[in-house]
Amino acid sequence: MARHGGRPQYRASEADSQAWESARRPKPCRLATHSELQRMVASKLMQDWSPEQISGWLKTEYPSDESLRVSHETIYRSLFIQARGALKQELVKHLRSKRRIRRSRLSRDTGHHSGQIVDAISIRERPAEVEDRAIPGHWEGDMLRGAGNSHVITLVERGSRFCVLIKVAGKDTATVVAALIGYVQQLPAALRRSLTWDRGLEMAQHKSFTMATDVQVYFCDPQSPWQRGSNENTNGLLRQYLPKNADLSRFSQPELDEIALRLNTRPRQTLGFRTPADKLQASVASTP
Repeated sequence: MARHGGRPQYRASEADSQAWESARRPKPCRLATHSELQRMVASKLMQDWSPEQISGWLKTEYPSDESLRVSHETIYRSLFIQARGALKQELVKHLRSKRRIRRSRLSRDTGHHSGQIVDAISIRERPAEVEDRAIPGHWEGDMLRGAGNSHVITLVERGSRFCVLIKVAGKDTATVVAALIGYVQQLPAALRRSLTWDRGLEMAQHKSFTMATDVQVYFCDPQSPWQRGSNENTNGLLRQYLPKNADLSRFSQPELDEIALRLNTRPRQTLGFRTPADKLQASVASTP
């Protein structure tokens, strides 16, 4: 320890310096070093598969080969961050969203940042059962925006992709949390486990929601909406019925229920061409 200008200065040892340099040095991800994995991921992207579908398919297709594993976040980062460009940039055109930099809608529209949500629990602290989709009752949520600053709450059950649309009069946290509490309290206990949200301030009162429903809320990393991949994909499908230029406040709750029913009774490739409604019913029936 040395002093300079009255302020203590730490003098690093050679070992400390080596450790620091090692920590700073970026470690190549598996996608950057595994050519076969690169080939498989690129092939699926060219078939217009989403990164989340690719990640899930690899786990199912090669359950005993840990080397053939890559998270959807890593695929996105490889495509959108040049420093990790394990995948060719022309593959971006096969994604539903073609934005060069994936930024959260909240960051674009209002400039708010994650620090404004008090006691937010990171998505990285979610239990393993949320990630593997084996147990029902884990939801992803978001606000779908329309013309005139109108919004609709979208919820997607992770395992079944079953979606719910909830009409709201505004995007303020009191309104949104009250609407979520009203819906979730009607669900059976087997479907009330967790909710993953982005960093939108509409969930600033997440503690009130958890106290009323016993459902823990987890928040995505800043500017990482793909961490709610099922919800993002469903929002894209919903645009067929709720386009961006539509005033969403003009849709009644029965009309929103009808739209959700259309999606929930549509076969999905990711579910082996079962419908979300059938998948959810079967999952709940088989859960102890």
